[in-house]
Amino acid sequence: MDQELTEIKVEGGMEEQNQQQSNSTIRREFKHFDIIPANSIASDHHYFASPATLSSPSYQKKIMKEWRILEDNLPDSIYVRVYEKRIDLLRAVIIGPAGTPYHNGLFFFDIQYPSDYPNKPPTVCYRSLLNTWHGKYKNEKWIPSQSTMLQVLVSIQALVLNAKPYFNEPAYAESPQSSDPWKTNSLLYNENAFILSCKTMLCILNTPPTFFEEFVVQHFRDRDDAILTACKAYDTGRARIGDQLTTNAATGIQNMPSRTFKTSMEEIYPKLVNSFAKNNGSPNGIMDTSSASDNRSPNGITNTSSASVLPSIIGKCILGVVLLLFLILIFIVFHNSILS
Repeated sequence: MDQELTEIKVEGGMEEQNQQQSNSTIRREFKHFDIIPANSIASDHHYFASPATLSSPSYQKKIMKEWRILEDNLPDSIYVRVYEKRIDLLRAVIIGPAGTPYHNGLFFFDIQYPSDYPNKPPTVCYRSLLNTWHGKYKNEKWIPSQSTMLQVLVSIQALVLNAKPYFNEPAYAESPQSSDPWKTNSLLYNENAFILSCKTMLCILNTPPTFFEEFVVQHFRDRDDAILTACKAYDTGRARIGDQLTTNAATGIQNMPSRTFKTSMEEIYPKLVNSFAKNNGSPNGIMDTSSASDNRSPNGITNTSSASVLPSIIGKCILGVVLLLFLILIFIVFHNSILS
């Protein structure tokens, strides 16, 4: 995963156009940390319309220190863009960790430093997926003399985007994770988290955040097969939602999801297929798949066409007619022999 992403590049954070015109995908380096020039700004940033915080020399010094920490220490799964024109703003994307219901997803956070930073923590906005959750322990809270933006981002990844997010909720944090009803509730929570993650993928593909357009395209080109494979495995019960998939996955149905999950997946799966196809340059979002099930149903059951089923039905009918005529012939011969 990491080697693939480090080969992507966005010059100055701007998307290069017409990449789909090439038969081969051009892969460029995508920096983990980059500064957007003063002549560009992300107007879709959640805090863009907010007044810029006072840019005193001491404030600038503190922010520049944060930038250096981020540039030198970001993990492979986190990417950050800051703005030369608005040093109080920052945008980060975290790749959902493997082994969690958020795997292969992209989670964008818009952040603003307050004017009295670091005495007060930065304001973080994530739209539509994660519920607000406040850390319980001391090292999960903002400590002006110790805390950094890097710690905030790493904490979000570790404490929120984890394998059992149900237990992030303060009311259930101390509950026994291996006992019911908490274990069952956790599995249902993971189902909902994965569905929301898939919906977020669709939104991001449709409207990628500014200065991350090419990153989004390449990310899902690299991972679309893995995402669709996971959808099928979860829907058919061949894997528990969030578990890492292996090539030797159990063939038995051991972890059947809820009816609600299966219904949601029936709606989302075709949309994912079409969105991934468009992302890969297919006209009209039609994916060139080898089996009919790939763009119809996540359960892996091929919806065979009438052209393939009809010959089999006709053959059986002919065999039945021949057998019937043979029995009638035997009956006539036997009846005539009795009469004679």
